[in-house]
Amino acid sequence: MNNITQNPQTIAGRLKLFFTLFDSRFEDLQAHNWRSTVYRDFSAGLVVALTAIPMAMGFAMAMGLRPEQGIIAGALACIVGRTFGGSKYQVYGPTAAFIPLIASLIFKYGPQNGGTAAEAHGFLIFVSIIAGIILMIMGLTGMGKFAKLVPNSIVVGFTVGIAVAIALTNLEDILGIENFKDTLGQDEDIKGGLIHNLQMAFSSLGKINIWSVLIGLGTFFLTRNLLKVSIFIPAPLIAIGAATAVTALLIPDKGIILVRDIYGTIPNNFFVFTGPHLPAFSWGLVTDIVYYVVAIVFVSGVESLLCSSMADRLANNQRTPFNPDKEFWGQGLVQIITPLVNGFPCTGALARTATSIKAGAMTPLAGYFKGVLKLAMAFYVAPYLELVPMACIGGILLWVASNMIKRKEIREVTATGKFEMWMMVYTAIMVPLTDFLTGVLSALILYFVIRKIFPGISRPVSAGKQVHVQTQSTTAEEKKVEELV
Repeated sequence: MNNITQNPQTIAGRLKLFFTLFDSRFEDLQAHNWRSTVYRDFSAGLVVALTAIPMAMGFAMAMGLRPEQGIIAGALACIVGRTFGGSKYQVYGPTAAFIPLIASLIFKYGPQNGGTAAEAHGFLIFVSIIAGIILMIMGLTGMGKFAKLVPNSIVVGFTVGIAVAIALTNLEDILGIENFKDTLGQDEDIKGGLIHNLQMAFSSLGKINIWSVLIGLGTFFLTRNLLKVSIFIPAPLIAIGAATAVTALLIPDKGIILVRDIYGTIPNNFFVFTGPHLPAFSWGLVTDIVYYVVAIVFVSGVESLLCSSMADRLANNQRTPFNPDKEFWGQGLVQIITPLVNGFPCTGALARTATSIKAGAMTPLAGYFKGVLKLAMAFYVAPYLELVPMACIGGILLWVASNMIKRKEIREVTATGKFEMWMMVYTAIMVPLTDFLTGVLSALILYFVIRKIFPGISRPVSAGKQVHVQTQSTTAEEKKVEELV
């Protein structure tokens, strides 16, 4: 069995390594324990699949895409990532970091600006394929180690900024004011950026549906409290099921907006080939291509390597650690293949990875089980998904946003010095106020320029080093897992 930590010095050597699919990621699957290992992986895959269906739908809708696109993206990304990636444990799927990025692309090139939903998705496929190719080249050339140079203060600030953006830009779902036809005399979606969304929401406060607010907040609190009882409980699915039942049986006439009111029937023919689309040429288009490609590469690279590193630590992996170059290679294939089958860019999902590890996952088989079970369950429940209130989706996304902000991580950054703290604050403000790439790139430039001029201003703490810090006890490790989910 090939060892994925070997470091081939040639591109040919790396390429051979990347196509060695049954490698040391499966080293815990032995002849004497294969039954118990497969059972543990199956159980972990089932738990994550139950949790992932409503979250994937919510992420897709927050991006301006259809619910079923989130289902296929999460399932297929996990299968592709687990086949070609560099981590034993990582669970791949839609992540919150991609929400503002993809939402801005869909808004700019979709129906809101004279295009069509298919054309906007086609352009997303186009830039995602380019990003995937770049990621694969980065893996082949051994650039995985450079992702660890991103300062931890900027990573934490980026995470906080994304959480704020998600919470504020999905207010309309919880408030029940998704459709502004009565207010504006036309149908207008408010997925057009943080400032625009807030302006539209506040201009329509008179349209708030109190029943929708109760459903949304009820979904949020039920999800959070159920997970405090046990991470084995598929809390998002139970919360959405309960809220949907209450809406349909007890308050069906209260004007609560349902998924079908916006998206119609949810099909269960998930595997639909969707090709790339390139809009009419302009220099603005060239700028957008560069912007979105760089952003997808950045999110894919940094988030997947952070997730892989944290997964090894959470699982107390004493054997073969993840391979960052092979992880880049797998991420590239995820970004190429997944969008072509009606999906969108995905990466390593930290909370779902932590849940999988806590549920007993030992090998990449858990990822395969998660993908297949998710598709199978979604196939049979698809007719009922259209009955879900949009307020439930808003509640789930609010829970995701609140779960992204970790006080412990903020304290760790603050403890490294005032410079690191202010860089974190700057990034957290700039990401939702401007856009993802402007906020992060300006923070990186500012960070390294200031450190070059004032080399003693603080001690640098890279994201890669931060996630490799070893805990002192099993109890501390367990607490960290609980925090992540």
